[in-house]
Amino acid sequence: MEEDEPELEAGLEAALELAPAVQAAIEQVFPSQDPLDRADFNAVEYINALFPTEQSLANIDEVVNKIRLKIRRLDDNIRTVVRGQTNVGQDGRQALEEAQKAIQQLFGKIKDIKDKAEKSEQMVKEITRDIKQLDHAKRHLTTSITTLNHLHMLAGGVDSLEAMTRRRQYGEVANLLQGVVNVLEHFNKYMGIPQIRQLSERVKAAQNELGQQILADFEEAFPSQGTKRTGGPSNVLRDACLVANVLDPRIKQEIIKKFIKQHLSEYLVLFQENQDVAWLDKIDRRYAWIKRQLVDYEEKYGRMFPAEWCMTERIAVDFCHVTRAELSKIMRTRAKEIEVKLLLFAIQRTTNFEGLLAKRFSGCTLADGSVKKPEVPPPTTNPFLEDETGAETDEIVMEKSDTDKPKKPKVPDNPFHGIVSKCFEPHLYVYIESQDKNLGELIDRFVADFKAQGPPKPNVDEGGAVLPSCADLFVYYKKCMVQCSQLSTGEPMIALTTIFQKYLREYAWKILSGNLPKTTSSSGGLTITSLLKEKEGSEVAKFTLEELCLICSILSTAEYCLATTQQLEEKLKEKVDTSLMERINLTGEMDTFSIVISNSIQLLVQDLDAACDPALTAMSKMQWQNVEHVGDQSPYVTSVILHIKQNVPIIRDNLASTRKYFTQFCIKFANSFIPKFINHLFKCKPISMVGAEQLLLDTHSLKMVLLDLPSIGSQVVRKAPASYTKIVVKGMTRAEMILKVVMAPHEPPVVFVDNYIKLLADCSTDTFQKILDMKGLKRSEQSSMLDLFRLRLPAPPPGGDGSGSLSLSAPTPEQESSRIRKLEKLIKKRL
Repeated sequence: MEEDEPELEAGLEAALELAPAVQAAIEQVFPSQDPLDRADFNAVEYINALFPTEQSLANIDEVVNKIRLKIRRLDDNIRTVVRGQTNVGQDGRQALEEAQKAIQQLFGKIKDIKDKAEKSEQMVKEITRDIKQLDHAKRHLTTSITTLNHLHMLAGGVDSLEAMTRRRQYGEVANLLQGVVNVLEHFNKYMGIPQIRQLSERVKAAQNELGQQILADFEEAFPSQGTKRTGGPSNVLRDACLVANVLDPRIKQEIIKKFIKQHLSEYLVLFQENQDVAWLDKIDRRYAWIKRQLVDYEEKYGRMFPAEWCMTERIAVDFCHVTRAELSKIMRTRAKEIEVKLLLFAIQRTTNFEGLLAKRFSGCTLADGSVKKPEVPPPTTNPFLEDETGAETDEIVMEKSDTDKPKKPKVPDNPFHGIVSKCFEPHLYVYIESQDKNLGELIDRFVADFKAQGPPKPNVDEGGAVLPSCADLFVYYKKCMVQCSQLSTGEPMIALTTIFQKYLREYAWKILSGNLPKTTSSSGGLTITSLLKEKEGSEVAKFTLEELCLICSILSTAEYCLATTQQLEEKLKEKVDTSLMERINLTGEMDTFSIVISNSIQLLVQDLDAACDPALTAMSKMQWQNVEHVGDQSPYVTSVILHIKQNVPIIRDNLASTRKYFTQFCIKFANSFIPKFINHLFKCKPISMVGAEQLLLDTHSLKMVLLDLPSIGSQVVRKAPASYTKIVVKGMTRAEMILKVVMAPHEPPVVFVDNYIKLLADCSTDTFQKILDMKGLKRSEQSSMLDLFRLRLPAPPPGGDGSGSLSLSAPTPEQESSRIRKLEKLIKKRL
């Protein structure tokens, strides 16, 4: 037994090892803190925990008794559970049988409820079937009664209608006919019934008979033959008009047409083409005649026609149509007799009459005519603004708009605009030709006035005033534009635009470009070719103060014309029809004024540039290899600064109103002067070390003057624009680098070449050759230097050629200050 005990214990331990999932389920169902219940129970550790010391073995009997008691209790519990499970199977089967019986009973009850529900639904259907039959019967009965009543009313109404028609009782017929027509609409779906169809045909026959009868009554009251009206208003005709409202609309239109034709028959006779009063000079009589006729109509026939017929307005509209046709015919016949004043007189009187119609009538009948209501012009974001406050015109009112926000055009409030005056449009070429002639004379007068008065007097306080002729031209343009838009917004506006373009160009070339001061020019363009004298301080022919002011005035005028022409284009597009807007384009004229501005700036630049030429020539003629010490700035620098101080303040003050063009002048002068200065530097050869230092000092002085050029001689010091400063710093820094390279020793050659590439970053052999010439090296030395230079050149970037110059970044302010300090130390050392 003792030998089998280890094997038994090993078997028990193996049997007690449960799967992790089972152990986790047991711990969840029977949570316990007892070490004996743990899956990883270790007997040795447990005993060591109970008897940690030898002294604790004294309680071993008590511990053994507790464990035995616990074993007995566990055995009793196991025994009780095992015995309790003997009857579980039998009890489970009994419970299952009871559950099956309960389910069968529940199913039976559900089936009984379903049967009862089906019986209830059938009962409801039987009840509602009877109710639906009653509803259908009631609806059919109501429809039958209503239809019989309508039929009775229709039959009686048709009989009464026929009787009243024969007796001409139009007052009763008007009310009855409307009711009969309304009742007949209920029988549209019963027209297949012979009786109903017969009643419908009788109603149509009665309507036709009424229409013919009413037309006959009006023909009798207002015969169309002759011009004398024998009839007059009556109650019968007034009631007949009420009946005509119910009849076919053609009856109403026929009545209106015949009445208006009769009413205007006298007009056609009085204003025949062969009558003196028919011509344009007596057009007022036409409108006076219709005014009298409208008053006469209101007094005699105002109550005869219903108000909704708008007979007064219809007479006026038909009069306008007839007048337009008659005027078109007579003007075609006598087109050679039409003069501008006569045409404008007739148009003015006609538009006044159209305005009077707009005040008197609403224009509700215009939809029936051939004249369309005026369309709303498209919105514009920059309307043509008022340029001068002294525009002398009472008839022309230019709208003032806020340039910060778009302005919506007003909707035309005259629906009668053009209803008569449209006939004058084919003859507006007379007006256009007149404006062409007037504008030609105006330009000639501007030219003569300029020659007579001469150039404007120098007045710096005015800041380069605009030529007064410019304002006069655009005031006249506005007058013509508004006047033409009142006459027509179609092709005449396009023709007027063409005239505007023609004289804008003439003004630009005759008044502006034609009066720019002339310089001695060659075939190459505007270049000053005065011979420069050899001695220092020589002067060349330059513009006088008056000529400089004139150039600035022409530049300001061209800028004003450029801005105003753009506004003129937008205003023309606002006035013209939407379909013709694309044909209005003044871009070419704006380009012309831009050319004048560019030419003016170029003249100012050439004048100042040419004034500096003698000084630069003197610089290149100096013997720089003989300079022995570094002193103050050279005389040629003083001469350049003097010319700048003389010209720039005058130009700046005269361009005070156009600062951007003054900035352009400064930039163009810098772009012209700096390359020329560098070219003259290359001519200074050979140069000694001291001469190079003197030139470096002169270059720095010129650089400071150029940086201060925009505000030179001004009491208000402004910071020069960044774009200008960048050009000056970049160009003059290159000149300084050239001199620093010249100052560098050429031995050893490799260091000199590397220093050149580093300072100038210029890969051009021509520039390097010029540097060597300035140093005064011999040809043999230059040849070896050039070979070395070609070998030391950096590889060109991909996609580029090596002949160009590398980019040269502008020095920082710290670097510039450091260079100035070094130059000052060098000068002090030499002195």
